[in-house]
Amino acid sequence: MIKLVNDSSAGLFDDAIRFAQRQLRALIERYPGFYPMYTDAGRWKHAREPWTHWCDGFLPGMLWIVYARHHPAGGPEAGWWRQQAIRYSLPLEPRKLDRAVHDLGFVFMSSYYRWHGFTPDPALKAVVLEAGRTMALRFQEKGAYLRSFVSPDSLFIDIMMNVGIIFYAARETGDQALTDVALRHCYTTRRVLVRGDGSTAHEGLFDLETGEFLRQSTHQGYRGDSCWSRGLAWALYGFGTAYAYARDPMLLATAEACADFYIRHTPADGVPPWDYDAPADSRALLDTSAAAIASSGLFQLSGLVADAAKGHFYGETARHILATLCRDWLAESDPQWEGILKGGVYHIHKNLGVNESVMWGEYFFLEALDRANV
Repeated sequence: MIKLVNDSSAGLFDDAIRFAQRQLRALIERYPGFYPMYTDAGRWKHAREPWTHWCDGFLPGMLWIVYARHHPAGGPEAGWWRQQAIRYSLPLEPRKLDRAVHDLGFVFMSSYYRWHGFTPDPALKAVVLEAGRTMALRFQEKGAYLRSFVSPDSLFIDIMMNVGIIFYAARETGDQALTDVALRHCYTTRRVLVRGDGSTAHEGLFDLETGEFLRQSTHQGYRGDSCWSRGLAWALYGFGTAYAYARDPMLLATAEACADFYIRHTPADGVPPWDYDAPADSRALLDTSAAAIASSGLFQLSGLVADAAKGHFYGETARHILATLCRDWLAESDPQWEGILKGGVYHIHKNLGVNESVMWGEYFFLEALDRANV
């Protein structure tokens, strides 16, 4: 169980943000125009496979977060970060029509959505809206879910992190059909992938003829009936985002159930094993990317719950996890390491990005630091 301690984290967070900025600057100067996914022996550019094309929004998203921190002061430094954020956002636009992946929320809510927050240009907003409509085309009427990139009968817990772009498009256009798609997907995910104790499965499989749910499965977890920690963090965060749009109490209750499982079953410092049900020797492998996602998701959840005491607890837990990442997992002491946060896990079964830096870990770590209001 996570155990909170009284310590001063502000200095840690300041230092981590400065280190993240140095690593980001070095990345884009070393590999201009390159969108990394995970490191191999600490290096971003390598020939290992991506499995799926889902991470391109994270680098521009991080650049927008850094720009936001420099924006109030203005000047050349802010201008440089804005220039780079635009440079890495613009090439993503054609993917607003990409039907090959279920990750358009990751691609566009981190990039174009943040960009539009600084530049209220209707053309920027239109890109996000079109991506939301494209995402909704994944909906399987029989079964009532957004299909994964793997096959039409497959539902991933990860999609809870991407359904927000459909909610956004629905809200901004007044399209009730989009709202219905997003909500029905959330309800199905809650029913078939979130268990009674708040743990989660990675994948659900359906009968395409009848829409009947068949079984829980996995591509990334230890077993179909285990709890893959990154998937749990996606659910914690994603159901909170869905509640922020829809204000359905069931969505908030689900986010809290996942958060409470994370808090009860994660070691005291806040960094979970890659899968909570893996054998003891395998469970020793931790996943800092799951911790970063959970920290940012808990910060979000702290502002959504009505109970002030519970909100404070979630916020302090997020801060505790973040402090652990800053103290124990930064790559600052390793000058040859090109990432920010060590100890991430991408795909253990394919041996991809295991105990490395991963771009979603980098992004949500920086987002959590930003949400800590340092």
